[in-house]
Amino acid sequence: MKITFPHMGTMWVAVKGMLEYMGLDVIVPPPPTKKTLSLGVQHSPEFACLPLKINIGNFIEAKNLGADTFLMIGGSGPCRFGLYAQLEKEILADLGFDYNSLIIEPPDTGYWQFIRRVKKTVGPVSWWKIIQGIRLGYKKAIIVDHLEKLVQEIRPREEVKGTADKIFQNALPMIAETQNLYEIEEVFGLTREKLLHIPRDKQADVLKIGLVGEIYTLLEPFASMEIEKKLGYLGVYVQRSLYLSEWINDHLLSLRLFKAKGKNYRGYASPFLNHFVGGHGLESIGAGVAFAKQGYDGIVQVAPLTCMPEIVAHNIFPQVSEKCGIPVLNIYVDEQTGEAGLETRLEAFIELLEAKRRTLTTQKQYVTIP
Repeated sequence: MKITFPHMGTMWVAVKGMLEYMGLDVIVPPPPTKKTLSLGVQHSPEFACLPLKINIGNFIEAKNLGADTFLMIGGSGPCRFGLYAQLEKEILADLGFDYNSLIIEPPDTGYWQFIRRVKKTVGPVSWWKIIQGIRLGYKKAIIVDHLEKLVQEIRPREEVKGTADKIFQNALPMIAETQNLYEIEEVFGLTREKLLHIPRDKQADVLKIGLVGEIYTLLEPFASMEIEKKLGYLGVYVQRSLYLSEWINDHLLSLRLFKAKGKNYRGYASPFLNHFVGGHGLESIGAGVAFAKQGYDGIVQVAPLTCMPEIVAHNIFPQVSEKCGIPVLNIYVDEQTGEAGLETRLEAFIELLEAKRRTLTTQKQYVTIP
């Protein structure tokens, strides 16, 4: 059996490490390209959201590399993504691709079911090795997220744009090939030192933007047209509302194999939205409020076109913007989205934030003496 999975940012590092530790033959899908998207668009329903179309393209490309089984996330609720695994299997079958599927269901109903399926797949491998494989993959996700957060901090301040990204991208294959926690920490330490020695203006007072939205468009750079890099190279510090290791910890490791570190966005969102709307709609609102309270200059919401949970959040964000005094830019992406148009909108939004900051600075200079 040769197993593959959707390409979603740096997730491949953790998933590859976990599955290979369990003895599975892993086919990592190539990073998404215009060709990947074109394949997905050609064979997907027009009304389907961007993640499904890219996933279909991923699986077609992985099949050509020899994959015969795909791993997917399941789910329930208003977000359609939880139903896409079965739809993708049927689309691929219609194309003549006889894929087997391994689906991770929500942890409250399917976590141990997933573990049992993995156990059945890998055969004589012990339960201990399965748990250790999960632990290894999770550790890799944590390390990658730590490095990515450091890159996000350096990117708007570095003297030579792209230096931090190059070091980070070079580190990913090395982290993927590590076999134990000691090796992971060693690669992390070396990469961190390289990043910290990048010449940069540490005193630069850069704009801060919180990036919120749907998980796939947040974590997969191709889906959002490299929005984080674009903002970083424009001199903006970007912090996401969601990182892979946090999502794994909060949604897949709910049995507390590891200490939970997720943010409590539900409390922040409660004045505006106090119930689950599917996907990450609730988290988007809560994260937006949290970013406002932390002094961020603006919020950018990014989501696939027709994403129902994020459309709900979109309609609530004007209230968040008014009550919290923070500008919000809503961006929806699909196969028709143009890069030039996106760049223009980002530049205009940055100019707005800079003007707002200058106004606030000017107002502070006028102090009334009693």
